Amino acid sequence: MKWIRFRIKTITDAEDIIVSTLYDIGLEGAQIEDKVPLSAWEKEQMFVDIPPEDTEDDGIAYLSFFAEKKPDGGPDTETLLKQVKEELEQLRMFCDIGEGTVTVDETEDVDWINNWKQYFHQFYIDDILVIPSWEDVKAQDTEKTVLHIDPGTAFGTGMHETTQLCIRQLRKYVTPETELLDVGTGSGILAILSLMFGARCAVGTDLDICAVDAVAANCEANGIDPGKFRLLIGNVITDKEIRDQVGYGCYDIVVANILADVLVPLTPVAAKLLKPGGIYITSGIIDDKEETVTDAVKKAGFEIVEVTRQGEWVGVTARMGTGASLGKG
Repeated sequence: MKWIRFRIKTITDAEDIIVSTLYDIGLEGAQIEDKVPLSAWEKEQMFVDIPPEDTEDDGIAYLSFFAEKKPDGGPDTETLLKQVKEELEQLRMFCDIGEGTVTVDETEDVDWINNWKQYFHQFYIDDILVIPSWEDVKAQDTEKTVLHIDPGTAFGTGMHETTQLCIRQLRKYVTPETELLDVGTGSGILAILSLMFGARCAVGTDLDICAVDAVAANCEANGIDPGKFRLLIGNVITDKEIRDQVGYGCYDIVVANILADVLVPLTPVAAKLLKPGGIYITSGIIDDKEETVTDAVKKAGFEIVEVTRQGEWVGVTARMGTGASLGKG
């Protein structure tokens, strides 16, 4: 099997937004090469006797994305390269992406979809055991809350700080009456855990069609009634048809673990989707973007309830005013 690889030279601060953007056009299997020092926790997760030596961070990162080269010659490499360059130029208009150059080559016999599994092992989020589908629950863990997860090609293992910030807030606010919307659901972790915490039902939206299979597999693995979790593929910010399907003034909680640059335009939309008094839980906010997000939240009519932090990431939890307008649009 042959793969087309697009390798981008950028900066570490732009890694997340480039990965998110290029996943949206169908590129997958992002590999990140940088010199950002590993945290003590990350080294523990590597399961090696001798961890790699830390090197001085020079701010440079290389991102590699892959597209399968079909026997009939597809996909068209030039078309994909043009799309990649166009997306990078659009990003350059509102954020620093560094050099932003792209090189293209081919690799073969690389099972990049599954190779990463050797590094993903079971771990805890507080008292929740998160375990991949290819590992077994140990006898001493059978009484714990267990989340079985197989991300597939959709982003989301629960290991990232931003996901954990959201999970802790969901645990505080989910009730048996909760109707929840998870924007950017990915592998469905936040919505599935909300249902495990007792929520009545959940709706998820995502841009990536890969989320369909990932969500279905993870619902089945965790014994979630598929009738309780509805998934829509589309952009709730820009696509009115998707917003109409999601529904206005329907949700007790809207949760979004998305980058700050996406949270800003999402927030006024979320205000229309929530019930009066509903809870808006956000994360994916790097610490220097906190004020940008909190300003957008206040401007949309929310009252900030709590700001939480883990590492360099921030979560903002807010409540919709009881007198809020639920206009469509």
